[in-house]
Amino acid sequence: MVVSVREVAAAASVSVGTVSNVLNRPDKVAPATVDRVLAAIEELGFVRNDAARQLRAGRSRSIGLVVLDVRNPFFTEVARGAEDRAAEDGMTILLGNSDENADRETAYLDLFEQQRVHGVLITPMADDLPRLERLRRRGTPVVLVDRDAPDRSFSSVAVDDVVGGALAVRHLLDAGRRRIAFVGGPATIRQVADRLEGARQAIAEVPDATLEVIHTESLTVLQGRAAGELIRDRDRDRDRDRDRDRDGEARPDAVFAANDLLAMGVLQALVMLGTVRVPEDIALIGYDDIDFAQAAIVPLSSIRQPAALIGYTAVDLLLAEAAGDEHTVREPVVFQPELIVRDSTRPR
Repeated sequence: MVVSVREVAAAASVSVGTVSNVLNRPDKVAPATVDRVLAAIEELGFVRNDAARQLRAGRSRSIGLVVLDVRNPFFTEVARGAEDRAAEDGMTILLGNSDENADRETAYLDLFEQQRVHGVLITPMADDLPRLERLRRRGTPVVLVDRDAPDRSFSSVAVDDVVGGALAVRHLLDAGRRRIAFVGGPATIRQVADRLEGARQAIAEVPDATLEVIHTESLTVLQGRAAGELIRDRDRDRDRDRDRDRDGEARPDAVFAANDLLAMGVLQALVMLGTVRVPEDIALIGYDDIDFAQAAIVPLSSIRQPAALIGYTAVDLLLAEAAGDEHTVREPVVFQPELIVRDSTRPR
């Protein structure tokens, strides 16, 4: 049975307006009256209809967050940072997982708009952002997370992934590796494309270095394992300077994976049969520096992103934009990546 505000007022011998003040503006009510109303609420088991209150206010106290893959610990940390900042203003985070699927992304945006969220944080699938533009025109602030807007049409918080990609490959080159493979995809995901661009820039600096691109359908451990099996199963030539499979394609002596989940899968495939050693035969580096990277059977080198700080800063920008602070609207915040070196890339 649902208990109404009127029943609480009757039990506490006060008006409905007084109960409303206790719930929303307790500083305007005498302490003794507040205690009496709270006692009635406890006794009757009253639960406030927060949804109705938010509808009357025109906007909820929730913020929608849409990420590419909730299984990726990087996005878990982003969500935690967003939660911490939202809680400081008495708000909550509603988490949606697009699972790298454009239709699911649209469905979450529709749902969050129907719920009249305070704003939306999103790691979008592609650079085409008309749905987000319409959402903002209808009054819902939007901030991009873990990537920027190509034309700076949205506030955004990201890491410079081109720099991160170059940082990873330069580290491999400095370790003496020359046949680098980039494992990642789909290329429509901006982060993947930027990390690959950075890798290409670093390769162009070394005349005898080559870059092979091994495309994946998604950024998962299973996709990384499949790519790792392709690399592992190439037959090795006796000549140490030329490892070639039956088609004449050189086996890489280093792999840069577009994220740590892919790197974990590649690592599993390479060491599973004991025929390939990491890093002696193939050096391996990932991206994100999730907790599992350090705990891998061969601790993974990685490019670190400040995940929690990204989420925290994104909510900061969103609240400023919602409040109409013109100085922060559409402001890009770009953090610099950090190289973390572990056993998977240490010199031979």
